[in-house]
Amino acid sequence: MSEKKMASSRKSHLKSVMLSIAKNLLEKEAVDMKKAKETYMAENCPAPNMSGGIAELQEMIKKLALTIDKIDEERYDAEAKVAKTNKEIEDLKIKVVDLQGIKKPALKKVRLSADAMLSALLGTKHKATIDFKANLKQVKKEVKEEEEIGDWRAKVDEAAGMDGRKKMFEAA
Repeated sequence: MSEKKMASSRKSHLKSVMLSIAKNLLEKEAVDMKKAKETYMAENCPAPNMSGGIAELQEMIKKLALTIDKIDEERYDAEAKVAKTNKEIEDLKIKVVDLQGIKKPALKKVRLSADAMLSALLGTKHKATIDFKANLKQVKKEVKEEEEIGDWRAKVDEAAGMDGRKKMFEAA
């Protein structure tokens, strides 16, 4: 089916409705998180009893220090695990990139004259112009003499018989 274009007023209305729903969901989630935190604290952290003497308070402080140390050890272990897994993830990402290979960009054709090529290679210090065509050797083509058609038949006749074979062995 063909899709019809939506009017801009309809789009803005739908957008505002979606934003209001999202806002309500976020507020509800924040309230739920606060309630969950309160219930956890009520279950796991009872209110301290301050009615005892100094000895009881010191013992309670020692217990709190031990639990703090225990929690710090657990936190350190968790951080070490996270750091280790993050390093493994980075190594795996590098391996994936290596396996995919580096994509080489398409090369562009560049037409350079001999002088431009030399200046690019040697830099701006050397401003030598070389005429490559002048340095080429002049080669003259040799004109081969065409043999007569009957000439090959004479050679075959000479090579035939004992005399011809004798000449072949003597030449070799």
